[in-house]
Amino acid sequence: MRERRSDAVANRDRIVEAARAELSESNGAPGELKLHRVAKAAGVGQGTLYRHFPTREHLLAEVYRAELDQLVDTVAPLLAEHSPLDALSRWLDRLIEYARVKRGVMAAIEVPAWQDLYSGQHHRLDEALETLLDRGKAAGEIRAGVDAADVILLLGALSRIPGADWDERAPRIVAVIVDGLRA
Repeated sequence: MRERRSDAVANRDRIVEAARAELSESNGAPGELKLHRVAKAAGVGQGTLYRHFPTREHLLAEVYRAELDQLVDTVAPLLAEHSPLDALSRWLDRLIEYARVKRGVMAAIEVPAWQDLYSGQHHRLDEALETLLDRGKAAGEIRAGVDAADVILLLGALSRIPGADWDERAPRIVAVIVDGLRA
């Protein structure tokens, strides 16, 4: 019985990762997320996919949660391995991929479901960013007087990038933001 449970967990994880990869390849376009391709890439049948995720929205919501978890979980290792400003810069580079996935999820999930998903999770992103900023300020690498809300407002520019320009413009915008945060 236990092996089935671990197999089910492994299947679920592979499905989420395959969906994330599909979204990334399609530049966050949820209409391009073909569930049969996700199942095939994950090495499971469509029945297994639907057992874990009865609708495309359920799968996309889980992809968003997993992406957010990975983003938040990278803060401590980045700070342990890099200077605060470099850690922030690397984290923001990772945020570009998160934003691509978030954009795809937002486009595919109905507004009330998106608001529920986002309202229950956004504080984690704010806290992760605030940790990076506080560490950078304490080290004298990041300008005083800037908080997570300021940076998130600046990052809102990512939502205005046309899909075709994403790979070129998103890293450039993040680089400009990081330059502006330097002490």
